[in-house]
Amino acid sequence: MRTIQFREALREAMSEEMRRDPRVFLMGEEVAEYNGAYKVSQGMLDEFGAKRVIDTPIAELGFAGIGVGAAMNGLRPIIEFMTFNFSLVAIDQIINSAAKMMSMSGGQYSCPMVFRGPTGNAGMLSSQHSQNFENWYANCPGLKVVVPSNPYDAKGLLKSSIRDEDPVIFMESELMYGDKGEVPEEEYLIPIGVADVKREGEDVTIVSFGKMMKVALGAAEELQKENISAEVIDLRTVRPIDFETIMKSVRKTNRLVVVEEAWPLASISSEITYNVQRNAFDYLDAPVIRVTCQDVPLPYAPTLIEASLPNVERTVKAIREVMYQKA
Repeated sequence: MRTIQFREALREAMSEEMRRDPRVFLMGEEVAEYNGAYKVSQGMLDEFGAKRVIDTPIAELGFAGIGVGAAMNGLRPIIEFMTFNFSLVAIDQIINSAAKMMSMSGGQYSCPMVFRGPTGNAGMLSSQHSQNFENWYANCPGLKVVVPSNPYDAKGLLKSSIRDEDPVIFMESELMYGDKGEVPEEEYLIPIGVADVKREGEDVTIVSFGKMMKVALGAAEELQKENISAEVIDLRTVRPIDFETIMKSVRKTNRLVVVEEAWPLASISSEITYNVQRNAFDYLDAPVIRVTCQDVPLPYAPTLIEASLPNVERTVKAIREVMYQKA
């Protein structure tokens, strides 16, 4: 095992797949000459050349469409958005072309490609650059949506995403690119659609994904001081969702809190809550509680950001609530 940064794990995943498969290429704004807006693709232009690490104009709809056409014709593009806020410009190509190509062609054309880049709050970037669209893309049949929380998972999941036959939305975070974690030198893959129990527990289940895993694990640490044993599940992918792992945990702990960075309405946490209360209702000893972003555009001021987003304090409060009330 080595300790490397989140950005380095992503770079290793892309580079390994590009060495393994000449059909794989990277395209997006500033990915080549500038080494990536967050230095994820640093050095890749030197190794693979300008035909496989391609700088684009500020034209998300255009280069996303080029990627869809390339995937239909046998290549395996990685399309980088500088932020998923900008993916809205390209949403027609993602939703109406990539996601539906297999269905509309009667299985004749697949669209094996990855759309990747940062999502969510990045610290004082205000409302247009701080949004979460995981639930938007997870709502669309034909797409897979991956949201890793650490370098190890990021590398294994990105390699699997590049090899997948379906279009994959791969969402990262500006605030995690410098995070460090242990990653083995030998090759490995992590299957899409399989959650991971990051911490075993007996009293309550906490489900989260992406950078909110820091909040979930931080809350579990705080609760341990009160002799509350929290089991923490990292979804890793939000389409498909690994409901089996969630249900198994809820049957053991009988309580559930879901932590999500996005807004509350029509969210991943609301889908989990519905499924657990429908399929594991008899096991619940308290209502399911969600901890989400406040239902407002994310502000600029750091104090207001802190007041808007889920944090350890709000999560601990929610867990105390499910621990000390009856269903």
